[in-house]
Amino acid sequence: MTGFALHLLRHGAPATTGLLLGRTDAAPTAGGIAACVSQAEDLGIERLIASDLRRCRLTGEAIAAAAGVTITIDSRWRELDFGDWDGKPGSTVDPDRLGRFWADPDANPPPGGERWSDLVARVEAALDAISTRPTLVVTHGGAIRAALHLLCGFEQRQLWSFDLPYGVLVSLNVWPGKRPSAQIAGIYP
Repeated sequence: MTGFALHLLRHGAPATTGLLLGRTDAAPTAGGIAACVSQAEDLGIERLIASDLRRCRLTGEAIAAAAGVTITIDSRWRELDFGDWDGKPGSTVDPDRLGRFWADPDANPPPGGERWSDLVARVEAALDAISTRPTLVVTHGGAIRAALHLLCGFEQRQLWSFDLPYGVLVSLNVWPGKRPSAQIAGIYP
């Protein structure tokens, strides 16, 4: 069975960092976009997908123009919805409640927000729709972690050990099938 390259790129840095940005539609900085365009150089992608939120869409549009590929917008690659916490600094959220969320985001979702399992289901549907051509997805930290869970088998608690700063590129070799699997080819800050 032949695998294919799947690259997951976290969007460029937003103007205000340190916020719980889920559905909040913050734009990336020009420097953040430029850093992502640089990360995407020489990947040999044939397909480009981006979350519909501006921090991913604008980054993806710049990469598409530089790489000469068409961009597909797919809202299934959105970040976890942080509900009542969305757009707020983590320091303003009740630390006990936030700690319970980080320890088990499925049992302790943000008030009015999304469960981890809902994010995983969205990302699984998005992964199922990807063809076996070299693909770049411009997305969010939570969606990247969900993809690593699905493709590489990492448990949810293990995923927090991955440092996924703005503009990080996670490259995978994916073997398609009824239950696709992947190997991490590299993580590039």
